[in-house]
Amino acid sequence: MGYFCGIDIGGTFTDCVVLDDSGRITLAKVSSTPPRFSDGFLNAIEAVAGRLGIGSDEFLGQTDLLLHGTTVGTNALVQMKGARTGLITTKGHGDALIIMRSAGRSAGLTIDELLHVSHHRKPDPIVPRDRIKEVSERVDWAGDVLLPLNEEEARQAIAELVDQGVEAIAVSFLWGFVNTAHELRVKELVEELAPDVLVSCAHELIAKHGEYERTAAAAINAFIGPTTSSYIREIDQATKDRGYRNPLLIMQAAGGVVPADEAARHPLFTIASGPVGGVAGAAYLAGLLGHRNVIAADMGGTSFDVGIIVDGEPITSSETIINQYTFFMPRLDIESIGSGGGSLVWVDEHTGTLRVGPHSAGAVPGPVCYRRGGTEPTVTDCDAVLGRYNAENFLGGELKLDREAAHGAVEQVSGRLGMDPIAAADGALRIVESHMADLMRQMTVERGRDPRDFVVYSFGGAGAAHAVAFARELGARQVVVPLGDLASTWSALGVMSSDVLHVYEHSELLLSPFSPARMNEIYGELEQRAIEQLRAEGFADADIELSRVAEMKFSLQIHQVEVPVASGELTEQDAAARSNGSSTATNRSTARGRRSPGRARRSGCSSCSLGVRSGLPPRRSSSGARPRRPAAATCTGASSASSAPPRSTTDRRCRPVPRSTARRSSTTRTPPLSCPQAHRPASTRSATSSSTLGARRPTRRPASRPRPSPPRPVSINSSRSSHVAL
Repeated sequence: MGYFCGIDIGGTFTDCVVLDDSGRITLAKVSSTPPRFSDGFLNAIEAVAGRLGIGSDEFLGQTDLLLHGTTVGTNALVQMKGARTGLITTKGHGDALIIMRSAGRSAGLTIDELLHVSHHRKPDPIVPRDRIKEVSERVDWAGDVLLPLNEEEARQAIAELVDQGVEAIAVSFLWGFVNTAHELRVKELVEELAPDVLVSCAHELIAKHGEYERTAAAAINAFIGPTTSSYIREIDQATKDRGYRNPLLIMQAAGGVVPADEAARHPLFTIASGPVGGVAGAAYLAGLLGHRNVIAADMGGTSFDVGIIVDGEPITSSETIINQYTFFMPRLDIESIGSGGGSLVWVDEHTGTLRVGPHSAGAVPGPVCYRRGGTEPTVTDCDAVLGRYNAENFLGGELKLDREAAHGAVEQVSGRLGMDPIAAADGALRIVESHMADLMRQMTVERGRDPRDFVVYSFGGAGAAHAVAFARELGARQVVVPLGDLASTWSALGVMSSDVLHVYEHSELLLSPFSPARMNEIYGELEQRAIEQLRAEGFADADIELSRVAEMKFSLQIHQVEVPVASGELTEQDAAARSNGSSTATNRSTARGRRSPGRARRSGCSSCSLGVRSGLPPRRSSSGARPRRPAAATCTGASSASSAPPRSTTDRRCRPVPRSTARRSSTTRTPPLSCPQAHRPASTRSATSSSTLGARRPTRRPASRPRPSPPRPVSINSSRSSHVAL
């Protein structure tokens, strides 16, 4: 028997989903074990192996693919508990990371925090100024060396950082992504003088202009590098010691997975990857059910995460903001708030009002009703007080809820408000459900999308308990909840069904009209690198598919949009079609290799990415050998242009001359999850529950837009989901 196993670690629980050769799904859910999350990872494997009736070593020995989504890097950055980091940069630009952008004081703040302008502060520095070293070197916008690297200064800078006890060094030079020689040379010097120190070069992570964003990415990669890489290597070795013989795959924020050794080298791309698995799983289920537009809502123990699927594809973004630091990183566009089952219910001392979140009880001590030492009431305690959970069968009976303890905790809050505990619990849930609806409204209405055109997919441990309430508040008309225990482990299932993703970038200036010869040369080089890597990973050429996308903008505009670019050899007509009405284009690729949804980009950058995905899960042949799984790949690309000559050699955001970056991403896909129940006898399949709920009708549509016909209850026999029409 062969197995595919996906493991997702959350702030409260660690989930494990296993798919066997027959299509049967086995689930396990155990408590997370901060700060040693590796213990929770191994506990999940033992738990699921026990449910299969075999030992963990035997299970891992029969596992074809083991995929893992981790939040270790995110936690290190959010808690500012990373490595002692140093930075080497171009002389005269040592303050770029400290100065940030003009929005640095407000980037990533909540609405409540934005209202208190006097409280705005810059974040704690990832790299203090005394550990930022400047060396003499200079490369211009075209990649020409204006000032050679002063190696003596570089050696001195490295020695000073080592004396200061750094564990990691970031290297980011001006225009270092155009000509990488200086950054690579400093990397060689660090490896020579301090072989135990992790080195992070900006051009290896982000190959596009934006001095601050690239420097921040390099610094963050170095900051979380030792913690994340040691964790990945630890679980990689632990699974090998227990019999697993195939590569461990780690989830990335872009929606795909990569081998563990690559994730250990570039842990930056694991940041914010926690909720990605749920959206990936929702996209798969949406394809089965024929839902083109979906709001994927994941309510776990610590946070509430929302992603949007439009025309069957998750919406993506190229910028990430964590701890007020903005950096470039391709990712699924997922927003989160602190509204999970473990979110604390409290009374604001200044206003005397009831509040919920964003702080959480987490896995330890957890909600009061878990009887693990928690003393402050949480959303889960309120659910328990109102009888929304079966106290005797929580987690399948593995965890008994103490409803009396939950009632006592809520009573501490209700007494201060002069309310009955039941009313206070109900009020707290109304507040948290309103917060969740507001986040979904921001992701739809505030971006020009009508939530009534979307189906809400609700999953996560606490999602089903609140789905109808926040969907009704939003004005959505349909809700889909995976049946059984699958909803609470949905992110792990999404991790298991994700693609393998590799991203490459190339940047250079292109002028309109675009040169098809140069574009073909750029894409050819990037595609060749992707194909070679996929071949090395065991994929045949026939299983690789490439797709291209161009990010384009008008001259003097800031934002860019993505435009599909034809594969194969580009002609003059193709280049003219792309430059018509646009003076700037930016090439970019996705992790999956299908379509790359639009992202906003600045001028002066062009990126192209390639994606490769695998096909159906491998099946054993009659001889017992497993055939090589297929892979599909998509390649995307474009170029950027401007008729004005460059005016400066400084890497600034607002340049009159745009640049073009060719970015490429290769991806391999792990088995697209075939419908688990399609392999079962008809008598054992779970039918879909369907019901119609009365709801207050949202505001009327414009008269010019016909109102859709009322939804009809739907019954689905081939997938484990419940469908509710609102």
